[in-house]
Amino acid sequence: MIPSNITKEHLMKAIVEIDRNGIRSGRHSSTYDLVYNSKRYPPKLVISIANKFSNGEELDPNEFKGGGGTAAFNLLTKNGFRIERKLTQETYFSELKSFLNQAKTDNLKTKHFVNIFQDLKVKVSFGQGVPARIPWISFLKSPNTTSKGIYPVYLFYKNLNKLILAYGISETNNPPVMWDIINQKNIKDYFKSENLGRPQRYGDSLVFKVYDVENLPSGEEIDKDLHEIIETYKDITIVKGNTMDSKKDFDILSFYDACSNAGLKYNLELLTRFTSSLLTKPFLILTGLSGSGKTKLAQSFVQWICQDRSQYRIVPVGPDWTNREPLLGYPNSLNSKEYIKPENGVIELLIQAIRTPSLPHFLILDEMNLSHVERYFADFLSVMESKEKISLHSDNKNEKSGVPAEIEWPDNLFLIGTVNIDETTYMFSPKVLDRSNVIEFRIKKTELEEFLADNKELTSLDGEGSNMAVSFCELFRTKSISDSELLKEELIKFFEVLQKVGAEFGYRTANEIQILFSQLSEVNPEIIDENFKIDIAIMQKLLPKLHGSRRKLEKVLIALGSLCYEGDVVSEIFESDNDVDYSIAKYGLSLEKITRMYKSLLQNGFASYAEA
Repeated sequence: MIPSNITKEHLMKAIVEIDRNGIRSGRHSSTYDLVYNSKRYPPKLVISIANKFSNGEELDPNEFKGGGGTAAFNLLTKNGFRIERKLTQETYFSELKSFLNQAKTDNLKTKHFVNIFQDLKVKVSFGQGVPARIPWISFLKSPNTTSKGIYPVYLFYKNLNKLILAYGISETNNPPVMWDIINQKNIKDYFKSENLGRPQRYGDSLVFKVYDVENLPSGEEIDKDLHEIIETYKDITIVKGNTMDSKKDFDILSFYDACSNAGLKYNLELLTRFTSSLLTKPFLILTGLSGSGKTKLAQSFVQWICQDRSQYRIVPVGPDWTNREPLLGYPNSLNSKEYIKPENGVIELLIQAIRTPSLPHFLILDEMNLSHVERYFADFLSVMESKEKISLHSDNKNEKSGVPAEIEWPDNLFLIGTVNIDETTYMFSPKVLDRSNVIEFRIKKTELEEFLADNKELTSLDGEGSNMAVSFCELFRTKSISDSELLKEELIKFFEVLQKVGAEFGYRTANEIQILFSQLSEVNPEIIDENFKIDIAIMQKLLPKLHGSRRKLEKVLIALGSLCYEGDVVSEIFESDNDVDYSIAKYGLSLEKITRMYKSLLQNGFASYAEA
């Protein structure tokens, strides 16, 4: 029975205590979560602890029920809390069945198995060279490995037809921490008690659950058991945080330092713009001089923040891409049960991102404009906004070759496109530019001099920032809209000027500029100058749509320049023979770009934001 005097204040105190101490072993929920500030809590545990603040002692969880329609859930929803079913990532039963079936064959291949589950790296082994007597599946949190660490593990003792879910302990090296489990039999003792002889291997690992493979329990029970041991594992690796790689808040300075140490010459302003743009809208276009580091920056960031290479794909766009098939594949018209997946792995990336919502995943499209983007990328552009699903095939009841009938755009999937401009490439339409941030890469003389003076061999950044990956996704999901009055006033001024050439912006762009304004300071708290943040927004969201003839653009560029500079912009900036110090302008970054476009307009009779 739940006391009636538990209030929202008591429930909030319970959440604070769970944040401080973590979720206790054995107290995780099986089906539902209480969601608050993008974090998930066991509903019954919250109520149990809340009772301590209202009535002096915790409630015994066996004294009341949880689930839909119960008094417990009614109490939570009445006080404004959201209850959700657990995330789809918790379903592993189908993978386990595939593992057990394959273990009975001589097939040792493992690439087709999911390699990340509940933020843990998954390793599957059927043996090296010859089939193993005890195939296994381990779930690993860095820095644990199967040769040095602790990890939940499935061990299939084929000769006995028994599957053991165990608190795994590495055999070859001492792990950095140990399981904090009391009165639990190890596998050696279990075999002895059941008169099974001696286990061939893994005798020191602790038994969590034993299953008869010929009579497995339901998928729901299997998943519940795996969820429980994984949560215990996560608790231990966080509590023993001195030796484990626990979650950290996203820190742009860490990425900046990692780039510097690896020999990459990127300034902090560029890295702030890069990450803030991704956290504003998960579609970023990098344009500018060929060889200026566009692809390298994208590649370096994803390698730095991802714990596993399966979290990203770098795909070169082909000049013959005329439809979505190079990215999404197609059903085999000769075999109704087969789906032809592209070799670049984009489908697998989408599926994994959906299954692992707390970790970021990245698709890098290199030289994105070698083909018409609107042709091969139309489905993606549509679902980014509509949140609808992409239809892949017509069999709604079954997957084909592991591909579902339809797929959504997961909010933890970030797209980065690189662009070079020459006679072999295509321009972007307003539809594409409207849905992205555009960052232009240029190299200054001082930057080239520094590069030539200290040109180091590049080193790897693999996984250095992976403990900030969850925080990165949380920053994206909790983004806010700025209410800066100065920003609103400036947006109206720029709208009026751009409207004259049909390049005005709509509600979407205005909304995303307000988010970018906030995210810049969220990523780098040192950026507090409102004019500087507005300057970045103008450069990335408003100017990219500008292109056209002298007759169309000349007056507009002068008007835009006048908004960026308080003096006579034509005589003092555009037509000046001296080197211009753009830092004196109100919006120097944008003014420098507008000036280049104006000079190109006079020389060629045409100008575009995208320069060769």
